[in-house]
Amino acid sequence: MEHLTVAEAITRLKEDKVRITPQRYAIMEYLANHHNHPTADEIYQEMASRFSGMSVATVYNNLRLLVDKGLVTEMNYGDASSRFDFTDQPHYHAICKKCGRIEDFYYPGLEDVEMAAGRLTGYDISQHRLEVYGLCPDCQKEE
Repeated sequence: MEHLTVAEAITRLKEDKVRITPQRYAIMEYLANHHNHPTADEIYQEMASRFSGMSVATVYNNLRLLVDKGLVTEMNYGDASSRFDFTDQPHYHAICKKCGRIEDFYYPGLEDVEMAAGRLTGYDISQHRLEVYGLCPDCQKEE
């Protein structure tokens, strides 16, 4: 699975007439380099040391813009904090039940689930997500 690059994201934003601020660039760079699906607070903690005047609202506003532009995926798992994934490619997540680590994977053919679900339910299906849960390799070693 190919990952979106910051340069590609910047090109898309510029095409949409979105200004590339140092903070926006830094948030995209952080997400591109950290595939651990960080929360907004984790991103803020990292950015606060680099940008003294940056607020949590700045991080949230930039993440919302990047989600709206299709460059970042917001993942909400029912708890209070969403996680963010810098990608424009459909993929799935393996989540460790012990430590919470999230690993991306792609499995071809699962796109058909939308068509099948639509046929079975009559719904007009527009998207889907898949999460599988278990123990990551590190937590397996601890067991």
